Amino acid sequence: MLDVLSGFATIAIVIAVGAFVAHIGLVDASAQVLLSRIAFFVASPALLLTTIAATDVSHVLSGNLVATAAGAAVPALTYAVVGHRVWRRRPGELVIGSLASSYVNSGNLGIPVAAYALGSASFVAPTLLLQLLVLQPVALALLDSDRFGRRPRARDLLVRPFTNPLTIGTLLGLGLAVTGWSLPTPLLRPIELIGAMAVPGMLLAYGIALRLGTGLGGDIPAGELALTTVLKMIVQPLVAWAVAAGLLGVQGHALLAVVVCSALPTAQNIFVHATRYDRATTLARDTILLTTIGSVPVILLVTVLLGH
Repeated sequence: MLDVLSGFATIAIVIAVGAFVAHIGLVDASAQVLLSRIAFFVASPALLLTTIAATDVSHVLSGNLVATAAGAAVPALTYAVVGHRVWRRRPGELVIGSLASSYVNSGNLGIPVAAYALGSASFVAPTLLLQLLVLQPVALALLDSDRFGRRPRARDLLVRPFTNPLTIGTLLGLGLAVTGWSLPTPLLRPIELIGAMAVPGMLLAYGIALRLGTGLGGDIPAGELALTTVLKMIVQPLVAWAVAAGLLGVQGHALLAVVVCSALPTAQNIFVHATRYDRATTLARDTILLTTIGSVPVILLVTVLLGH
């Protein structure tokens, strides 16, 4: 458990450095965008490729994937039902609310948390696979249908995941792990060097965003924001724990990993989707803010209860 807490302390310090350099005016919001884009499109795929390639594939495609899927499905469906019946939300708004309640920040925070607090970035791979290959393409197809009045196309659902660099890096790493192939050293070394940029780049960008980001506001019902926040911070990790420990018999560090990954805050790209489709933007933004703040004590509590 001390190793996990030490990992979180490392993460917190790097985030604080990002917030500090933004506070003193050394960087502005454009630096956060640049760091995030480099980390997302270049460094993170490289890190995932090399990490997963060296991982036992059964660890990635294990019962943790089932528990992760259940943890995401329950809060998403709960919001969809309540949002429709209580607040009469439109289909696109229901999609954004469901994503805000269940789609974790597996990239910007998940990778560094897994790498430094859990010991390996591979622990976040099941969550990445589920979100990038299933949840995101389905959600975007539904948003396209609601925003532009066209039916979701099977081609979009099949092709869209493979345009995401994180998906590409993860799948390439899985391919190497399954086949047992290794990249030649002259190619592997620069990929590893680029991948080493991912975690510090993400954390610095996140610290900048925390310092320069906007606060709570808007006219959404307090009860709706409370619902998405509770579903994300409490219900999702509880369901993941119940399925992993109670139904699948997952124990030890593997159980800690699946619950911690489920307790990560709402992903920042949900606000990007909400803005693009003009659906529930305030709900997405404020849920991200509250779950980002609230996830820290939740993850620390999970670590204390399940850490060894």
